[in-house]
Amino acid sequence: MEAAEVLDLFRSSRALLEGHFQLSSGRHSNQYFQCALLLAHPRHAQALAKEIAARLATRPELVIGPALGAVVWSQEVARELGLRSFFSERVDGQMSLRRGFELRPGEKLLVVEDVLTTGGSVREVIALVRQLGGQVVGVASIVNRSGRKNPFEAEGLPFTALADVEAVSWTREECPLCKSGAHGPAVKPGSRPGAAKTQV
Repeated sequence: MEAAEVLDLFRSSRALLEGHFQLSSGRHSNQYFQCALLLAHPRHAQALAKEIAARLATRPELVIGPALGAVVWSQEVARELGLRSFFSERVDGQMSLRRGFELRPGEKLLVVEDVLTTGGSVREVIALVRQLGGQVVGVASIVNRSGRKNPFEAEGLPFTALADVEAVSWTREECPLCKSGAHGPAVKPGSRPGAAKTQV
């Protein structure tokens, strides 16, 4: 599956939004990937997960993703690999494992994210896994907007993405959309607290 085919799936699912958005990082952008709309189509999710599974350099023993955005994606990748799927969630602002999820010492984990921009949530999951005695063997995402081929090179981890997309984003102070006022205030359509409802 080529990157263009991946982006076509976003468009056909109405999951590639244009407008004025506040990303999870706090930066503003004129484009937003609403993966929930894409992954609402099980056949699309299955096709993307199959492609990720085929590209992995090391086979994991467990797949994990940060809630809420990567819960479905983690499940789909794990299903394709025949593995269990966990998700982490924030408790009092700290990434944690709950709901009886436990790691075995040395267990090999693949960390997945739907859209990667700064990689902040993924790094929190990596730190959590290592703290709990697990071994992260790679990171995978559907879309990479980080601007780097491997944003986890410093962590010594392989990275797999199905589509690399140039991220156009600004700080709130720099944002030309805020300055022009033509698109109204930035909306936050993501899954974190404070996310706005977005109509497509």
